[in-house]
Amino acid sequence: MADQRKEIHLPEKEVDASLYLTALQEGWLQVKVPVPFSLKWVNSYLIPEVDGYTLVDPGLRTDNAIKVWDAVMKRQGLQWSNIRRIVLTHQHPDHYGLAGYVQEKSGAPVYMTRKAHAYAVRLWGDGSDFSWQLQALYEKHGMPIEERKAIAENLETFVDMVSPQPAVTYFEAGEPFRMGGLSWLLIDAPGHAAGQLCFYQPERKWMLCGDQVLPHITPNVSIVPGEDGDPLEQFLHSLDALNKFEVMLAFPGHRDPFAGFNERIAELQQHHARRLDKMAAMLAEEPRTAYGMCEALFGSRLNGNAHQLRFAMSETLAHLVYLERKARIASSDHAGICYFSAVKG
Repeated sequence: MADQRKEIHLPEKEVDASLYLTALQEGWLQVKVPVPFSLKWVNSYLIPEVDGYTLVDPGLRTDNAIKVWDAVMKRQGLQWSNIRRIVLTHQHPDHYGLAGYVQEKSGAPVYMTRKAHAYAVRLWGDGSDFSWQLQALYEKHGMPIEERKAIAENLETFVDMVSPQPAVTYFEAGEPFRMGGLSWLLIDAPGHAAGQLCFYQPERKWMLCGDQVLPHITPNVSIVPGEDGDPLEQFLHSLDALNKFEVMLAFPGHRDPFAGFNERIAELQQHHARRLDKMAAMLAEEPRTAYGMCEALFGSRLNGNAHQLRFAMSETLAHLVYLERKARIASSDHAGICYFSAVKG
């Protein structure tokens, strides 16, 4: 989970690009693009091509992020025209937000999956009713109106941070794709984000993994109104599929590139198993709404933080849906509010 905080603006003096830039193997560059969340930054990667660079996940559009990109480009002696292609692992705003801005500056095409783009349009396209759908979902699961309104207001703040919207070129899992002079396997990686891709390079045994597998922190897995299915089941199934790849080095969307990819997958699987057992045990003690369960699990960390509450609530719902589909718990309606309880035996 990540919380949203007021952006602390970088000083007006020239930004020191070296604080945000790391040289990686084979000429790759990691750019730590600041975000106003507890995560602090999102990873963008500049990958050298014959005629310039591929830019992966440019970050959220904020004044700070643009200052950092300007400083990085200047330090590397690059112009925006050197960006030949923009590749998005997925559609969440901290990865997608600057795509349209960079496209306007560079003229580069923006690549993302059709499903990921559809989500972006649902949230930030003209006439979006996503916020109303989310509020209705949370009302059904016991969230008070004051907190629902705060979440709606928080969602509205993201519109500027993902504008302008890019013109998109679609690519999909299973298609051939070349990047950095090498062929990459595009892998469907749902659960954290519908339409997310991971990229595997078999000769180097590198995995560009977006937010599907992160070191030190657990990717958020959320129920999204209007999307059918069981996102936690999809996420765990995806981890099983990714675990079959031999990975020497993984390039995540947050934190630093890391070894031990398969070991990290095992840790994430164990984390969710523990969380599911804990929630089932809590429901064996007494029925709860999803909101009540969310409060019990995350406590005071939610106070006054609408962004964090939205992540926690939707993640709680994802685990409850999984448990109900596995017949470990059952839901019932009481005066229009959904309650969950353990299934005896």
